[in-house]
Amino acid sequence: MPGWAKTLIGILCVVAFFVISALVVGIVYVARNKDAWRAKNREVVAEGRNFGSGTDTQGCIDESIVRYKKEPGYFKAFSINSFVRGCLESSRLTPGFCDNVPVGKGMELMEWRKEQCRHYDLGNDLGCNYSLFFPVIMFCGEQKRKGSQQ
Repeated sequence: MPGWAKTLIGILCVVAFFVISALVVGIVYVARNKDAWRAKNREVVAEGRNFGSGTDTQGCIDESIVRYKKEPGYFKAFSINSFVRGCLESSRLTPGFCDNVPVGKGMELMEWRKEQCRHYDLGNDLGCNYSLFFPVIMFCGEQKRKGSQQ
């Protein structure tokens, strides 16, 4: 076997070792922390429900934007997502809240989310574009299915 082939096999073995090691470390990390993450998520949803009981749906969005701007980031958006879900569940429906949400229209929903992010001065923020307004879409879809959209 030529020397370059032995070198290539050696490099591939080292890369495979590091990939497998990273996977094992990741799996162990998730296994050790998943209960704490679930508890924190339940706490954030409960906080959202508590806040929502004293406001309307637009108030939930306004509060979530304030919270997100204090501590922005892709992973923080998931926590805010949980807060908004809980808040929307317990808040009063703002008249016309879901009117402009193009539920069930994929491309239009993507543009709507981007427009919402621009509206709140979060233009190209990844957390905003991918996560922040997802609970609104789900909420408005549910309202549309219930037939209680105003």
